[in-house]
Amino acid sequence: MKKEDAIDLLSNKDLAIATVEKIYNQFETDNEVVGQVTMNLSLKTSVYDLNKGKSEIMENMLVRIAEADDMGSRWAVAKNPHTPVSILEKLAKDKVNLVRALVATNPKTPSKVLASLFSDEKIVRDGLSGNPSTPVKTLKILSGDKDKLVRMRLAENPSSTNEILNKLLEDEDQDVAKASEVNLKKKNTLEA
Repeated sequence: MKKEDAIDLLSNKDLAIATVEKIYNQFETDNEVVGQVTMNLSLKTSVYDLNKGKSEIMENMLVRIAEADDMGSRWAVAKNPHTPVSILEKLAKDKVNLVRALVATNPKTPSKVLASLFSDEKIVRDGLSGNPSTPVKTLKILSGDKDKLVRMRLAENPSSTNEILNKLLEDEDQDVAKASEVNLKKKNTLEA
């Protein structure tokens, strides 16, 4: 198969996973094709339906792609909800901050790993603040973060406690306060 044909095929999110794997096997050293493979895998998943697209073939490809030199391929693996925990643990130590930040956003990342990312760069804390799996202890600390985006994601996080959201209601930034108010109303509606 020609490279151009492979890239064209990979643009179809409904392409059979076995065909995606076949293309990956043929072009695994070509960063452009591998990037398209990771995009195809991402399109097959959903953060709202964590079982969508799940397969042994996908998980095996994610494990292999995690070794890629290409940062873009590694960050696509880091954010994929089907990436095995062992790979997320490894990518949490990646030299590229964006890869670590996407590990921080992945709801499948274990709490222990998420807690270890707390002292990382701002972009990584930003990812932590929106992750519903981030430990509440860490979320409480993040509620005092200087960065507006960290507090904003925290205000929108469904795992933020009422205590955290009430604190953010008083935030100096009106967008953060409003997001907190919306989240509190949503939580109170669900509890009623």
